[in-house]
Amino acid sequence: MPVLGKHRRMTDAPPLLIAWHSRTGGSEALARAAAEGAGTAKLVAAADVTPDALQAAAGYLFVAPENLAALSGAMKEMFDRCYYPCLGRLEGRPYATIICAGSDGEGAQRQLDRIATGWRLKRVAQGVIVNTAAQSAEAILAPKTISAARLTEARDLGAALAEGIVAGIF
Repeated sequence: MPVLGKHRRMTDAPPLLIAWHSRTGGSEALARAAAEGAGTAKLVAAADVTPDALQAAAGYLFVAPENLAALSGAMKEMFDRCYYPCLGRLEGRPYATIICAGSDGEGAQRQLDRIATGWRLKRVAQGVIVNTAAQSAEAILAPKTISAARLTEARDLGAALAEGIVAGIF
């Protein structure tokens, strides 16, 4: 049976932790859709993620908005708070990302990938960037509605991650 970290077997860990932050509802809707697809995932707001929760999980889906070409402050704060307590404890675990952006989302994606590289996580799915095309102050601050097709994509990603972790593929 695959072993996680130094002392944990995969059957001891929740299959998937979905850590999310949302300011206008887009990222939250995507995270909830992914959790629905995953079935047994643990869905946790970024403010509530602890190093223990990260260490207990077998894999991760990080869902966040891009703000000013970077991860949202709350998502970055989660990584800042958990980074050193988890350093050396998560190597090789799978992760994927969903970024909800008003334009390209690439800045937030790059930032998140650099953090994951420091933890030595293994990307197992191409990053998903959902572009809402919000460009005016009003559109940026407005509640977001995510299309059914993009919610299905998030559901499918959640299901694939959870199944891959349980099956020992990742």
